[in-house]
Amino acid sequence: MSNVSPHTRADITSHPDASEMRERYARMLGGRDVALVDGPVFLVGLYCAVSPWVLHFTASQPTLVQHNLIMGIAIAVLGLGFTAMPDRMYGLSWAICAMGIWMIVSPWVVGRSPDMGVVLNNVIIGGLAVLLGLACAGAAARSNRT
Repeated sequence: MSNVSPHTRADITSHPDASEMRERYARMLGGRDVALVDGPVFLVGLYCAVSPWVLHFTASQPTLVQHNLIMGIAIAVLGLGFTAMPDRMYGLSWAICAMGIWMIVSPWVVGRSPDMGVVLNNVIIGGLAVLLGLACAGAAARSNRT
């Protein structure tokens, strides 16, 4: 039986693969500057997709229902992409900004005489998307400089 008491353990820095393990860990965390933004992007997209049913405007704005569903799924997929493949997806962070701006103006372009609740819903979703997209773009720019 091996002795695993804390007094006989060797320091890991003497392990022959310690430097390789440190480099691999640094590579894994290298593109994770916006780890705190990935989840909120996904949640904003998820809420955008279900917001017509949450706010009950499915009957009064049928075209806006389809629009919010499609845009919400697209934003959520981008959020999942940032989580799954950060190095490849951070170039698309500006797309979230563009989608957010579109969400802000969409009640008047897609909908027909929207009420204040629908307008506020889309403006808030769009504003959050723009802010999160800017955060992703800023983090991507920082990680590209290093």
